[in-house]
Amino acid sequence: MIGQVEVYELPKSQISPISQTMAKREIKHPDKQKSTGAYSAAVEVDGWVYVSGQGPVDPKTAQPVRGSIEEETLYTLNQIKKILEAAGCTLNDVVKSTVHLEDIDDFDRYNAVYKEFFKDVAVLPARTTVQSVLWNSIKVEIDVVARKSLRDQTAGSAP
Repeated sequence: MIGQVEVYELPKSQISPISQTMAKREIKHPDKQKSTGAYSAAVEVDGWVYVSGQGPVDPKTAQPVRGSIEEETLYTLNQIKKILEAAGCTLNDVVKSTVHLEDIDDFDRYNAVYKEFFKDVAVLPARTTVQSVLWNSIKVEIDVVARKSLRDQTAGSAP
């Protein structure tokens, strides 16, 4: 059958409970006024929150915020924190972060800011840090994955 597709719909009894609950919810940056691309700031699925790569970019103008690696890292982490809060998460909920540095030689300076930012977190997130070519010569880009607590997942659901 070239050019034809047969569609078969499974009876609800054969659909796993997991796939029935995997609705996606977009999380928006609370301060974002200008688009910086075709992506969501974050997406929540079943209590998991996936924050897209964030950099030192002003959410009102979509322009880079220039500074030292320390300044750009702190600015970026604060933007991530705002998105996490919009999703109902805290820094304690972050389980994984991926960090892209424009220059890996900045690692120690970036790491000092990162460590200070997460100082009150009981269990630090797993982390990968790599050197990458970044948009518009920004020095850092960070994405995170967070897991909402079961209490937070059910707090907003209807009975």
